[in-house]
Amino acid sequence: MCLYWAHLEGTRVRRTVIAGIIVTSVTLVGCPENDPVSPDGNLVQGTWGGENVAFIIESNTTHVHIRCTNGDFPASIAIDDNGRFGVAGSYVLRAYPVQVGPPLPAQLVGVVVGSRLTFTVSVNDTVEKKLVVLGPESVTFGREPQMGPCPICVRPGPSAVDRLTLNKRKDDFEDNQNDNRDLE
Repeated sequence: MCLYWAHLEGTRVRRTVIAGIIVTSVTLVGCPENDPVSPDGNLVQGTWGGENVAFIIESNTTHVHIRCTNGDFPASIAIDDNGRFGVAGSYVLRAYPVQVGPPLPAQLVGVVVGSRLTFTVSVNDTVEKKLVVLGPESVTFGREPQMGPCPICVRPGPSAVDRLTLNKRKDDFEDNQNDNRDLE
């Protein structure tokens, strides 16, 4: 009888330990520390980056860059149960090196899977009288954008992106000044 009881106790302990491991694993996988979706179902503030693409959520706006174009959308982007979203905003198709034309009506749609966001911007080009679709593009939460020849534009307000862009432009300006001195 004692041996049978010891066997049952061992089985219970093993089951309890296994159940604890499973619960802990599910908790860790289900709630990552850098989850880009808040408990209320909105995308959190932060930077999403990729090659020639940026998706930056700040307190008052979501700023999107695709190559040399950019646009603004609401800061509060609600994600549905399938990780999908869609919001209206405005977009500039000819933004660099000098903005040409007005901001145009645009729709931003996408899907979030883990720390990856894939999105498309559809712009109603009222100047050219056509629909322009940019994307799909993919970005990763917490990754700095690699913008190539088109820098992230400077927007009003003291955001981290603005400070980085201003410092980069200051460095470029000083480099150009040094290059011009070489020509004298």
